[in-house]
Amino acid sequence: MPVERPEIPTVAGEREMLRAHLEYHRATLAWKCDGLSDVDLRAQSMPPSTLSLLGLVRHMAEVERAWFRRTINGEAELPLVWSDEGDFQVAYDARESTRAEAFAAWQAEVEHARRIERAAESLDFTVHSPRWGVDVSLRAVMLHMIHEYARHNGHADFLREGVDGLTGA
Repeated sequence: MPVERPEIPTVAGEREMLRAHLEYHRATLAWKCDGLSDVDLRAQSMPPSTLSLLGLVRHMAEVERAWFRRTINGEAELPLVWSDEGDFQVAYDARESTRAEAFAAWQAEVEHARRIERAAESLDFTVHSPRWGVDVSLRAVMLHMIHEYARHNGHADFLREGVDGLTGA
């Protein structure tokens, strides 16, 4: 079944607007991977980079986990999915990974993130981030996540085009 991306409202409250943009970008990453085999998803951009669509999915699982669970939810000791040493770069190397493994981890982290975001009373919910040594609001995390997905969806555009020529925003 093809991936459907949600409509983004042009008029809405701030939280609804942020949530809609984040969901749109999550769906865009899934769409860029839709219909490809594990081999296609592991296709790397160009040497020396190991960047692949599957690597982006794995990376975004780590990012979702880091910002929503480890930061906003206070699970600071929760290890990353693919690195016990806290090395975010490990996720990009998906040469031995599968769609099933990567998407299961990513979708699980997205579900945790949705639950955490909905449980917060407001976008002003703020925690102290030991990693950065500053206070961080849910608003800042949601904006950062939109930025992170938009940036990596640009990479996904080029990676997908390189695999089978598919283009589109």
